[in-house]
Amino acid sequence: MNRILFMLLLSLSVSALAQKSRILFVGNSLTYTNNLPELVKNEARKKGFKVQTTMIAYPNYALIDHLDDGEVQKRIRSGKFDYVIVQQGPSSQSEGREMLLDAGRKFQMLCQQNETELVFFMVWPSLTNYHTFEGVIKNHRDAAIENEALLCPVGEAWKDYFERTDDSTLYGLDGFHPSRKGSRLAAEVIVKTLFDNG
Repeated sequence: MNRILFMLLLSLSVSALAQKSRILFVGNSLTYTNNLPELVKNEARKKGFKVQTTMIAYPNYALIDHLDDGEVQKRIRSGKFDYVIVQQGPSSQSEGREMLLDAGRKFQMLCQQNETELVFFMVWPSLTNYHTFEGVIKNHRDAAIENEALLCPVGEAWKDYFERTDDSTLYGLDGFHPSRKGSRLAAEVIVKTLFDNG
């Protein structure tokens, strides 16, 4: 490869890294506990990526509650986001599955109309309901496939860690919300999903 072409390609790569990716997080306490968006920003910085985050997250909210409020529609229509990461509760049972799929369709329509990419944030069940983990994984995978969206398989990473180590410290004291360690693992999975093209 001649030197001029090499320098041009290098310059384009550096300028791509210098651009900020803008991410809107939509969820509930599983997102705002430990300020997951800030952890994602810090993890991305370590990998050489600049990220700007915005969060809309309220206690006990499902995705349909966000759509009913109308705030997410205004934010997405502003055209200021590259990714919209949506997070619901575990959604392992039939009712939660239908809510996840139905809201996912509505979010995908909004995202397509506004040239942003929809991303599902797969969560985890409580320790008490650990036996429902396969349902959590399946329903989030189905939601991402049906809506042709990206999937951040955080729940799968949690399950893999637990089964390799028998260590439940990804969970906080209530056995459901993430510990700081759990949120850091979530941030790592999200950054890897969005930015690791290798």
